[in-house]
Amino acid sequence: MSTSTNIALRGGGVSLLLDVSGPDLPRVLHWGADVDLGDGAADLVAALVPGRSGGSLDVPWPLTVLPGAADGWPARPAVRGHRDGAAAFPRWVVGVTRATASAVTVEAADKELGLALTVTIALDAAGVAAVDTELRNDGPDPYVLDGITPVLPVPQRARELLDFTGRWARETSPQRTAFTIGTRARESWRGRPGHDRTPLLIAGTPGFGFATGEVWGVHVACGGDAVYLAERIPEGRAVLGGGELLHPGEVVLAPGESYAAPRLLATWSDTGLDGLSARWHAHVRARSTHPSSPRPLILNTWEAVYFDHDLARLTALADLAASVGVERFVLDDGWFHGRRDDTSSLGDWTVDTTVWPSGLHPLVEHVRGLGMQFGLWVEPEMISLDSDLARAHPDWVLAAPGRLPREYRHQHVLDLARPEAFAYVLGALDALVTEYDLDALKWDHNRDLLEAVHAGRPGVHLQTLAVQRLLDELRARHPRLEIESCSSGGARTDLATLARTDRIWASDNTDAIERQQIQRWTGLLLPPELVGAHIGATVGHTTGRTTDLGLRMATSLFGHAGIEWDLSAAPAEDVARLRGWAALYKELRGLLHAGVTVRADDAGEGALLHGVVRDGEGVYAYVRLATGPDQVPQRLLFPGLDANRRYRVRARPEAGTAGRALPGWLDPGAELPGAALVHVGLAAPMLNPGEAVIVHATPL
Repeated sequence: MSTSTNIALRGGGVSLLLDVSGPDLPRVLHWGADVDLGDGAADLVAALVPGRSGGSLDVPWPLTVLPGAADGWPARPAVRGHRDGAAAFPRWVVGVTRATASAVTVEAADKELGLALTVTIALDAAGVAAVDTELRNDGPDPYVLDGITPVLPVPQRARELLDFTGRWARETSPQRTAFTIGTRARESWRGRPGHDRTPLLIAGTPGFGFATGEVWGVHVACGGDAVYLAERIPEGRAVLGGGELLHPGEVVLAPGESYAAPRLLATWSDTGLDGLSARWHAHVRARSTHPSSPRPLILNTWEAVYFDHDLARLTALADLAASVGVERFVLDDGWFHGRRDDTSSLGDWTVDTTVWPSGLHPLVEHVRGLGMQFGLWVEPEMISLDSDLARAHPDWVLAAPGRLPREYRHQHVLDLARPEAFAYVLGALDALVTEYDLDALKWDHNRDLLEAVHAGRPGVHLQTLAVQRLLDELRARHPRLEIESCSSGGARTDLATLARTDRIWASDNTDAIERQQIQRWTGLLLPPELVGAHIGATVGHTTGRTTDLGLRMATSLFGHAGIEWDLSAAPAEDVARLRGWAALYKELRGLLHAGVTVRADDAGEGALLHGVVRDGEGVYAYVRLATGPDQVPQRLLFPGLDANRRYRVRARPEAGTAGRALPGWLDPGAELPGAALVHVGLAAPMLNPGEAVIVHATPL
């Protein structure tokens, strides 16, 4: 038990100064730059007490991590609920405080209302803070919980907000607003985070960019309905926070029952968004579940064959994939009982013997004989009304009895909180993975949850927990199995889901021009090795746009690379270029999947410059997306390199634009001081829209 009233958590260049003097919940007095207060913490705490302003409480009131009316907080209460209309305003009194070098845990209660609370605030070596909250009903009657949304304070100089929106095939689109007085709540009621979800809510000093400004960001690790909050009040307080959204009556705690809120994660940077991103990436990479083996080059069959499953065609595709250098072959939708299009059969997870009379074994054996791994597409959370499963168990649909929700992509949701449905799906997946010794599953989730009712009550919360248990149990049975989280693209990319999976599919859009922006912003939270990025066909299947192969290869290089293309229809010269690109990916993935992602704030109108650096080495993509007003583009500055070293700089023609005249420093290359690359800049290649150049800087 701690005897200190002030605790400083420090890690990764970040400090959290906590006042745990009680009897209130902990207060975060400072969240930002690492400071060593020594013996001066108590004096600083006293110096931070504000004066009393007119028209306010008689004494300064505490802003805790879970503020409410009893604290004087005039905005959204952090703990919301009631006991048949009563017990709506808890007044927490801390009873126990435990502290280590990296975490503080407090146990508090409102004994009169029969509620107990445990809050843990931790700071890891990456500088990412985690707030975990658990509420227990110690009263004699049920307690209806409406929500828990912890918050962390940001200073008044944080005057701008950045969050994200999107839609199918255009995920993670940034939007900036002023951080004005009031509440900005980004809510998702889709039963999954959704294509319009924001993976991060960021506050910063005016004009912050990738390399400049002070920024604070939060992430809610929840795979279901969630809210992100930015609140500023006239009393000079501003906070960021969030939590799970609960439907009315969705969580009712019986006496003795507890609710664990999704983890709120938060970090800070004084070097702009790239500094924030570096901390998120370090945090994610430190997980025990983070992939440790090189990310295999993938071919996924979806845009190659769709539902046209034919052994001869697929074995020929596998031959081409292996010749290019593919390491994992994934058979997408269309392999299971009766599945000839997307209108039927979800839930019938047995191989369609009319198409595959010997099961998938001939294809699996052929793929493995070529030295590749084998993966399979599934959508276990869904059910088609036209399926053997629905005909046998119509009551397994997640819906009120006799009242189906609107159809969405010809499918409904399977109620996995129902034990028998959970057992059925786990058994079916276990059997598939066991029979074919699968290396990977592409786990899809193609619809929102509408009117989700389980046992007469809203069921999103229980469905989310059931899906997480399903993933946990399957991985426990098959520790070697890798799982990709796909949700009609990037509609479920939260860290709670990624704790149980090995990568995400950022978007169903493989158009490289669209993907440049999608991957740029998805990469704020997620490092490249977790973001599936595939080369699609010359004419994009979602946009109909024709794009240069060089741009498609360059775009895929900066992720977990793959191919989503019928190679049998590709020109021979394109297949030959893919071989060089595959070799380049394998050469560079050790850097790309372990280094620090950097992005230029200004590479010129219509252009992007981004890269990854590690141990002084850097790989960059200079991409022209549109024309600009200048006939000669501006010089390129390469962020992240060491100004005190000397570099060999050259273009890598295995990816990006080939066959165009490049500046001499790129072709055949040049030896240049790092200071010139970082501070002076070099002549930019003259590219047309839709072209890219890969620049490789190796220290001498």
